[in-house]
Amino acid sequence: MKDKDALKKVIKDLFALQKLAVIATQKDGQPFTNLVAFAATGNLKHLVFATTRSTRKYARLMADSRTSMMIDNRQNQASDFRDATAVAAMGRVEEVTGPEKADLMQLYLSRHPHLKAFATAPTCALMKLIVDRYDMVSRFQNVVDLWMTP
Repeated sequence: MKDKDALKKVIKDLFALQKLAVIATQKDGQPFTNLVAFAATGNLKHLVFATTRSTRKYARLMADSRTSMMIDNRQNQASDFRDATAVAAMGRVEEVTGPEKADLMQLYLSRHPHLKAFATAPTCALMKLIVDRYDMVSRFQNVVDLWMTP
């Protein structure tokens, strides 16, 4: 897929259907993965999620903000080898503060209203992945990159 706008549409459509992602962190060279509820900004430059500040995930992200987040539409069927699409977003994560927090919290809660008490608790941090690049894999081996930075 060569057309950047067409690729963005495929990614947006996938994100509209999926509410959970797998985020990867690391400590001392050991990778860790966790499920997170996420929301994407309209321009795809940021993926937003919430986590409690007391978690190991939060500590690992504060120690090394580089991360990858994977969103996919697999159904654990043999047809996934033909039909599934997975998108990995690579970039760095930071806690959202200041004026943008209200807008990003609204975006997050519009996708996950059932998480309002969790996401707005004083112990919870709203995080954003600043996306440098997306890698999309379809048909099990067709890989396409979308760079978000110039």
